[in-house]
Amino acid sequence: MSDRIQKVLASAGVASRRHIEQWIAEGRITVNGRPAEIGQKIDHNDRVRVDGKPVRLSRKTEAIRVLLYRKRVGELVTREDPEGRRTVFRKLPELESGRWIAVGRLDINTSGLLLLTNHGELARRLTHPSFEISREYAVRVLGEMTEEIAERLVNGVELDDGLAHFDTLEAGENEDGDGANQWYRVTLREGRNREVRRLFESQGLQVSRLIRVSYGPIELGRGIKTGGCREATPAELKALLKAVGLEEAVTAPEKRRPRRD
Repeated sequence: MSDRIQKVLASAGVASRRHIEQWIAEGRITVNGRPAEIGQKIDHNDRVRVDGKPVRLSRKTEAIRVLLYRKRVGELVTREDPEGRRTVFRKLPELESGRWIAVGRLDINTSGLLLLTNHGELARRLTHPSFEISREYAVRVLGEMTEEIAERLVNGVELDDGLAHFDTLEAGENEDGDGANQWYRVTLREGRNREVRRLFESQGLQVSRLIRVSYGPIELGRGIKTGGCREATPAELKALLKAVGLEEAVTAPEKRRPRRD
């Protein structure tokens, strides 16, 4: 069956519908050798290319899949790096069609939970501010945290790109005893570039380690090796889809190969 190009390519994991519409307007997508049009109908028999590269379209609707990846410091969340540095995409399980999409980004010095999915609309909803999906981080901070600073970080701090704040800020263990390094747990509901680091730096504090420990209802846990991943369980996938109102989009995934670490 044919369907709108935005829906077909988003379901194939090419990108979100919004990005596909933008790419069509920019002339980056062709169908059977001609520039694509927003809303045109396509199916698996059509030859679709994005930036000149062919897109594999499956005859059937692919089940929504989500990977939990434990990113290490030094890895990049990008498909290709001109400097040849390690990327999170290098060893992911192969897909029958489409490609893996990273849900948000973690900078090169941040480790922890990174979600990847083959469904463009799910990726869009998980990162869009309107869905208010909470992210939790463990942060090691160098410097003195006063009550006044903690209140400002929760109430709001004006950054270069607007007002920002943590939803919660809780102190953890002080690994140096009476030393200056202190762990905190923070949560926020948006993913602006380096937002956690910039919030602390705005108060004269230095972040020496940053680990994302949860994204929405998904927790990192201990079952994944650093630089490895596993498939989301049916319960995790259901909770994730429910958080963004995509429950009806669930297609039960087939049993997959053992997780790849």
